[in-house]
Amino acid sequence: MKLQCDVEVINRMLPTFGLKSKGKGTRAMLSIGKHVDKTTQRSNVYLMICTAKDRAGSKYKLKDNIEKFFTWFVEEGKATVRLKEPAVDICLSKADANSLKNFLSAARLAHKGSDIDSLPLSTLTPVRARDVEKPKKKLTIISKKDYPLTSNFPYSLEQLQVSYCKLSRVDMRMLSLKALCRLDLSNNHIKKLPATIGDLSCLAELVLHNNHLESFSEALCLSTLQRSLQHLDLSQNRLQFLPAQFCQLRELVNLKLDDNKLLQLPFHIGQFTKMRFLSAAHNQLTVLPGDFRKLSLENLDLFGNPFTQPNPLDHTIQLTFPLTLQEMASRAVLNFRIPYGPHLIPFHLCHELEFAKFCDCGQACLNSYIQTAVSMNLHLVSHTVVLVDDMGGTEAPVQRHFCSLMCYCEFLDGCVQRGMR
Repeated sequence: MKLQCDVEVINRMLPTFGLKSKGKGTRAMLSIGKHVDKTTQRSNVYLMICTAKDRAGSKYKLKDNIEKFFTWFVEEGKATVRLKEPAVDICLSKADANSLKNFLSAARLAHKGSDIDSLPLSTLTPVRARDVEKPKKKLTIISKKDYPLTSNFPYSLEQLQVSYCKLSRVDMRMLSLKALCRLDLSNNHIKKLPATIGDLSCLAELVLHNNHLESFSEALCLSTLQRSLQHLDLSQNRLQFLPAQFCQLRELVNLKLDDNKLLQLPFHIGQFTKMRFLSAAHNQLTVLPGDFRKLSLENLDLFGNPFTQPNPLDHTIQLTFPLTLQEMASRAVLNFRIPYGPHLIPFHLCHELEFAKFCDCGQACLNSYIQTAVSMNLHLVSHTVVLVDDMGGTEAPVQRHFCSLMCYCEFLDGCVQRGMR
């Protein structure tokens, strides 16, 4: 039984002499195995700790020699083993939680004097230098021949890049790297993302440039990525739509959607209040959602999209007279900010309320509205704007919705008056 982690051995007698421990662990390899005691010539089970400075290792007898286990933070990879003789505390940290639990179980059995043959014992030999190196934080693999097939990725990785390896799916071994902050899987053949990527609670940057992605799942949008993901690169894929829940990734600062087949941007894109960089060049966008006006960006790139020339007189009317009871009730819920949820009203009604449109007058409308598009100078939402077309334009059509004929007529009157000036 072996365990790789940080170890600090604290002598409990130090305070008696007015001394303090260093308070800092060193990388070590711990082993539990048999060793013949030179004085008694008997075989006993020992704990051996090997470090870079002491690769031969220090041995501690385990049978009837453990005073107490401290395991309050074992899920965080931390524990302490208190020995009787010598009077030391062996403090373990930065260990894999599951490996640590198994190791402590073996130590507990050895302390109780369980049958040696039933214990998962290791050979107590000096370790190699690489076994006690500091945990690896960054790993880059840009060739298929370098990709690990039999060994695991170092558990301590914070940054991992695997590119040009022709991966058709995300390796599940990557999803056990709980400290991962940056994952770069660019230039592969990945078609689908597993929902378990959302379990990487520290993931701040996800790069999926130049893959074969056709969708981005709702489960990912509703995962812990909501609180951690700041940079997302989905450029050069095969995306046509993004789910409505995509806007739940509200920590996003930088979003790249270039060179896809997107027909529209997420309806509630204005919920990205922290976003500062957005690029969606070379897609199939013809109009921007009305929520786009709420963005506050530093850089915006929408070059190469087939934007239509907007005409306020070209409109879609979906008004019903009189308004249905459901439409009136839904508008009231939103206009008066009445709390709602699936525990109060049917789930499909919650879904409709989440996709409500808002008129220029500030009132909500759901299934009864007038829709048109108007031209907007993109400098209104971004400090720097990449030209929209080869003609040097910086304007794009944005959807507008109106809750009634009266609001639409007032809008048209305003357009006429501006045109006469």
